[in-house]
Amino acid sequence: MTPRNAPAKDDAKKMDAASPVTETEIAQLNRLLGAVMKYLADDEQEEIDIEYLLENTEGLRDWWNEYRELDRKRVEEEIKNSLTVLSLEELEAIREQIRTKDQ
Repeated sequence: MTPRNAPAKDDAKKMDAASPVTETEIAQLNRLLGAVMKYLADDEQEEIDIEYLLENTEGLRDWWNEYRELDRKRVEEEIKNSLTVLSLEELEAIREQIRTKDQ
């Protein structure tokens, strides 16, 4: 099972094939990671404030929103692919959860 916060290996392969990562994108990701790590490594920080990181690291919120949307699509695809192996009872339970949420 793929951890929630890491892209699936297949996703990384698809991303490589679909669009090559540019040096600018790599530099941007390095900058974001460096800013986050600097914040996390600060011994004076008693509590991690995600909102502070998102507000004060230029581009991090946009990156995070894009990442979450890609992860959402990956989860949707995993669910779609797994539907064929579920029993009728399991599918009906899922349908009931969806109907309850929609109300």
